[in-house]
Amino acid sequence: MPDKKMKAVIYEKYGSPSVLRLTELPIPVITSSELLIKIEATTVTSGDVRMRSSDFPPLYYIPGRLVLGLLKPKKQILGHEFAGTVSACGDGVKRFKAGDKIYGTTSGLKAGSYAEFIAVPEEKKGCVLGKMPESISFGEAASVPIGGMAALDLLLKGKIEQAEHVMVIGACGSVGSFALQIARIFGAYVAVVCSSSKIETAKELGADQIIDYQTQSLTSSGIKYDLIFDSTGKYRKSELLSLLSKEGRFVSTKSLTAEKNDYLLQLTEWLEQGKIKPLIDRCYTLDTIREAHKYVESGHKSGSVVIAISEKEAEQWNEQKRY
Repeated sequence: MPDKKMKAVIYEKYGSPSVLRLTELPIPVITSSELLIKIEATTVTSGDVRMRSSDFPPLYYIPGRLVLGLLKPKKQILGHEFAGTVSACGDGVKRFKAGDKIYGTTSGLKAGSYAEFIAVPEEKKGCVLGKMPESISFGEAASVPIGGMAALDLLLKGKIEQAEHVMVIGACGSVGSFALQIARIFGAYVAVVCSSSKIETAKELGADQIIDYQTQSLTSSGIKYDLIFDSTGKYRKSELLSLLSKEGRFVSTKSLTAEKNDYLLQLTEWLEQGKIKPLIDRCYTLDTIREAHKYVESGHKSGSVVIAISEKEAEQWNEQKRY
């Protein structure tokens, strides 16, 4: 297999989506503790867009470039999450076997998931790996790890188990859509803030109340919230104090979040039970990944933008519009 090639999308300099280039690279050679995964689907996240463009706030620009590469990217294959099939396992791998359908993240790895294959260690601090639910597709599974774990981590930090009334700002994004559904699992009454074009989607996700920020004030509900979840990262707690109850908490995607195997296991359980469902906007292929980046960069997506490795799967997905 080492002499065989795979398709991959790389970027060798920072810039617009035009810096992304489809090429062929050797299929990774795995060590005894790694799995070779045939990727079936990945996503384009806002993190991918920021890394590609090197678009960081002024305070984070230099630190960001030092981590990612001062003059050019150190990690030339983007892609933060994936779903696929185990193609081969190293002799030391215990939890997985060839043929398993799995999903996870690429945090801390030398390469991302914009490729047909990826080598992933069975155990590594940073990236998370687990068996995907049988009840969902590869495209749906690929859209879960980053947004789902970020939502769960922030909700737990905000003591969701103690929250009776919750507000989710940006409830139709990849993180916000999971935050809405998970808050409902914990029994909270959930009011969401979104644009008029996303009201129907918010209803389908289970929102108890919808505030259209284009025509309504955030205070229009008259409710004091025990937890406000800002998935847009546009607000500060000081701006929303009037909406919080006496012991109310505020969490934002501007904060760092953790990836944990326990989180992925919990999300898997909820997916199998049908308690949460990934929200997917559009599906592209590696060949059209520049268009996918342009779309995500526009700021108009709902939920996740999936990259299907198979063109046929992408066509079927867009025809069916599964959510």
